[in-house]
Amino acid sequence: MDIKTASLEELLANDGFECRCGKKHFAKLGDAVIKKGAIADSLAALVKKYGGTKVYVLSDVNTYKVAGDKVTAALDAAGITYSVYSINKPHLEPDEHAVGSVIMHFDRSCDCVVGIGGGVINDLGKILSGMTGLPYIIVGTAPSMDGYASATSSMARDGLKVSLDSRCPNAVVGDLDVLCTAPMRMLQAGVGDMIAKYVSICEWRIAKLLVGEYFCEEIAGLVKVALKRVVDSADGLLKREPEAVKGVMDGMILAGMCMNYAGMSRPASGMEHYFSHLWDMRGLEFGTPVDLHGIQCGIGTLYSLRVYDELKKVTPDKAKALAYVKNFSFDDWSDRLRELLGSAAETMIAAEAKAGKYDLTKHAARLEKIISGWDEIRRIMDEELPSAAFVEGLLDKLGAPKSVEELGIDPSILKTCFTATKDIRDKYVASRLCWDLGVIDEIADKVF
Repeated sequence: MDIKTASLEELLANDGFECRCGKKHFAKLGDAVIKKGAIADSLAALVKKYGGTKVYVLSDVNTYKVAGDKVTAALDAAGITYSVYSINKPHLEPDEHAVGSVIMHFDRSCDCVVGIGGGVINDLGKILSGMTGLPYIIVGTAPSMDGYASATSSMARDGLKVSLDSRCPNAVVGDLDVLCTAPMRMLQAGVGDMIAKYVSICEWRIAKLLVGEYFCEEIAGLVKVALKRVVDSADGLLKREPEAVKGVMDGMILAGMCMNYAGMSRPASGMEHYFSHLWDMRGLEFGTPVDLHGIQCGIGTLYSLRVYDELKKVTPDKAKALAYVKNFSFDDWSDRLRELLGSAAETMIAAEAKAGKYDLTKHAARLEKIISGWDEIRRIMDEELPSAAFVEGLLDKLGAPKSVEELGIDPSILKTCFTATKDIRDKYVASRLCWDLGVIDEIADKVF
């Protein structure tokens, strides 16, 4: 099977596939039903397929208004009993408090979990399913993010945005009667989360070259298929055309499956996501404005592409890079992180003891690989990345925000945010490459 040309249904029908990368990849997701009337036609049958007899229906006040009645009506019609918990918060944060609320309200007589919503509800549902071992079905209310079919949950833990291992849903139900009525902001967010894949695939390939990270061409190719499907659907989204909305939802599901295939988030997120994480962390710490994950990722992608435009102009200078790193003060940088993030910075600072990215010997070894492989790095950037102007035009077409000023976020923090993206995870991204080359400060000055 050529996974790059296979349909979503064909991918899910296969019990994994042997890949030329040497691994056997598994989707983990069992079913995806994306069509008009999907809730009434398919939800009850899926509950029964996965052994459910009494359902714990999880939502928030907003998502229940959108699809709660459709879900309970479908269960009633099939004679399936249920217990409903709708979190009474209009702006739900994915943190320890939300997890605790879901667990404390859990009805132990239930043997299946059905979530109604998108990012936060789905992440909470995956965590609950993972803790209880119960089957989980998510009824999507907007094609706004790529986590529907992934086995991780993006959460705030001790103020730091982390990806927690949780559990992939057994099934995703996307009723186009619901999805097509999603707020335009959420449709924009779906595109924003997908265009991030331009950067993530580029950085994944560079990480393989420089730090020997596992990379799979087949998975990367499938991500590009999902990405193209979403970008090609942009015009139809403005008219809420069902096929366009389905194209975005299919792309979201494929991206989540690719994370499962790879066993990590690399295929779907890179530096652009870390901008979003930092803005979220500041929101939790200081109450500063935040927006939908995909909206922030779209802006982060635009900023990342501008960084790469500057990186392409760089000629590696060994002496300059070694001198920059020798004079780098981790203590001074830690103080800047504390100023940017408050108490949330401590977890990032402590992580350096394990990551060791600022170690002089490790840096010198990476620098040799960067210099010897610079032509290949440039080729990867040229092959994988569109122009910043292209992405700006796409966001313009959709009426989506293109800068943090439009979100109410202070633009004066952007230089430090860019520099801090290298510290969010132990993952090689563009800001680490800039630091290794000793040009991170001058690129920050040029771009921001």
